[in-house]
Order: sequence, then structure tokens, then C-alpha cells
Amino acid sequence: MTAVRCVDLCKTYRQGDQDIKALDHLSLEIGEGGFVCLSSPSGGGKTTLLNAIGGLDKPDQGEVYIAGQRIDNLSKGELAELRLRRIGFVFQAYNLIPVLTARENVEFVMQVQGVPAADRGRKALDILAEVGLEGLEDRRPAEMSGGQQQRVAVARAIVSRPALVLADEPTANLDSKTSDGLMELFTELNEHHGTTFVIASHDQRVMGYAKRIVRMLDGRIVDDIQQDAA
Repeated sequence: MTAVRCVDLCKTYRQGDQDIKALDHLSLEIGEGGFVCLSSPSGGGKTTLLNAIGGLDKPDQGEVYIAGQRIDNLSKGELAELRLRRIGFVFQAYNLIPVLTARENVEFVMQVQGVPAADRGRKALDILAEVGLEGLEDRRPAEMSGGQQQRVAVARAIVSRPALVLADEPTANLDSKTSDGLMELFTELNEHHGTTFVIASHDQRVMGYAKRIVRMLDGRIVDDIQQDAA
């Protein structure tokens, strides 16, 4: 089954007195269980495409489907519900709530989803242990390293076992050892749980782990490579 399908996407931004084509009649299909890296130079369109897939930004033209459901024509409320229930997000800036502990940050998403308190606590502890943060559950973001904060963000993204995880430059603020650890975690989730990953990155380490590399330039796909993951 197809996890993501984009059809003839166009998106133009105004920059000064110029129109910048972030997406230029782009079409892409990703099967369930895919592990795809979107790669492009800065301004090449990878983040715009990721945002369109996640319903964070609407294309000017074209259609976006998640698991067969068209999403580009949904209301803001419907998109928020879709993201809450079916998509996990990992951002470069982590986006953790500074006054909450690691456990509370992970629980927050489940609280919004309506998961009972007892189940939230258990699931949060289990997922933090799974991402290698056992014993750090009560630390706030400021008391953790960048790599640890990123793992909290990953735990929050995957605690509800979404079918699709979107990650924007997840290794940008991490050293090479921590980056490898994060990508190994993504690989394990992909292989053992069938989670589909779409990662926007120009990091060669990320590309090494991906099963498929989609290279973009000026809003278009210029190369689509299947490869054996690391």
C-alpha cells in the first residue's frame, strides 16, 4: 500500500521582488515501510515538500495523499487531527516544552489524544527506555545534552506508533556518534515496526542509512536512487 503520494505539486514563495519555485510540478510516491531521504541544497525544496506531506503547508497546486486519503483539501481542524493521530514529527530544533520533564513532554501528546493518565505514564517510560533514556525521565530539556533532547523528541514522535514519521534535518545539531545512534534507532523502528520514514537532510550519514534517496533541485526531483541501507 502507498503511504505517501504527491501529484503535480507546485509551491511558489515571494522573496523580495522574485518568485521562488519551492516545488515545481513535483510528483512522488512512497510505499508503506519506506525509508526515504529527501536531499537538496539549501532552498532546493526538501523542507517545503516535507511540510506539504505533513499538512503543515498547502501547495498552490496539486494533491497530497496519506495512506490513500487526500489531505491538501482538509480544513485546519481536520489536518490537526490527522497529524495528531497518524503522523509523528521530528524537528531540527526539537520543539520540546522547556518547563516539562522528558516524561511529561512525551506524555503531552498522549494527553491531547485522550489517552488515560495511567496508560500515558507507562507508555512514556517504556518509549524513553526504548530510545536509551532510562533514568533520565525526570530531567528537563535544559538538563540534557542535544542528543538526549533529540531522543526525547523522537520518543514523543513515535510513542503512539504512527505509521508515518517526518523528520526535518534531525541530525543537524548532533555529533557523528549521536547521529549514528539516532539513525540506528530510526532503522530499528522501520524494520521492526514497519514505520515509514521520510527525512529531509543533506547529511551524508543520513543518506547512508536510507533505503531510497530522492535528490531535489529547484523544486524538482532530479534523481531517485534505491540503495542497500547501512
